[in-house]
Amino acid sequence: MESNKKSNWKERWHEIIYEADTKEGRLFDLILLGLILFSILVVMLESVDSIQQEYSSALDIAEWFITIFFTFEFIARVIVVTKPTKYIFSFYGIIDFLSTIPKYLSLILGSSKYLVAVRVFRLLRVFRILKLVRYVGEANLLVKSLKASRARILVFLMAIFCISIILGTVMYNIEGPENGFTSIPRSFYWAIVTLTTVGYGDISPQTPLGQFIATIVMTLGYGIIAVPTGIITAEMSKQSQNSVDLNTQSCQHCSSEGHRDNADFCFNCGESLDENN
Repeated sequence: MESNKKSNWKERWHEIIYEADTKEGRLFDLILLGLILFSILVVMLESVDSIQQEYSSALDIAEWFITIFFTFEFIARVIVVTKPTKYIFSFYGIIDFLSTIPKYLSLILGSSKYLVAVRVFRLLRVFRILKLVRYVGEANLLVKSLKASRARILVFLMAIFCISIILGTVMYNIEGPENGFTSIPRSFYWAIVTLTTVGYGDISPQTPLGQFIATIVMTLGYGIIAVPTGIITAEMSKQSQNSVDLNTQSCQHCSSEGHRDNADFCFNCGESLDENN
């Protein structure tokens, strides 16, 4: 009886922490979303000297509150899963850990000579923004689309690289060092900046022929920008058409998510999704 109670307790909290199909689970996710956004706001405010000097105590208290909450959240996630190491060494587990430890590290590295290191570790808190991905359902569609498009995007990037090398070499020969094109790498930099329509203006062609080529490069840049967008959009449309209804149920054994509605067993490990079965 005691074992069943323990199992039911873990199963209940697993449902609240890892899933969002229940009222409690949705509430838990909303609280986490709010705290994540608030924690990012605190990090940003701390980087403003005037705010940091005037409200340093309040910001420090807020950061400790957030850190303690995320610490308990991390511990709870480890406790309620059947195989804790699966979560700890997963992508989200590592992100959760990295977003929790900076405040504690700042206590250990509190000496003045370690202030630079402390600042670096404290900036690790921005990893909390990656925790948002867990709660955005469309993120999975985007990730799948990017994976499916990676070969075409890689070929496209290689083509851009080759074009930029050629253009940089041509401009190096046309313009020369006297116009700022002091080397092929620097000319390659100009080609990338111009092709992507960024146009910093730190290097610009001065000869009529160089300006004519720059005009062609800039015009070409508008078409190039549309290519990866079209590739990913087409793949997202394809993925959306082939998608099936999924829920937020998470396997307590392997922590896999994205199960079909009414699924009885985990698609990854084959264990029952209902602990009572």
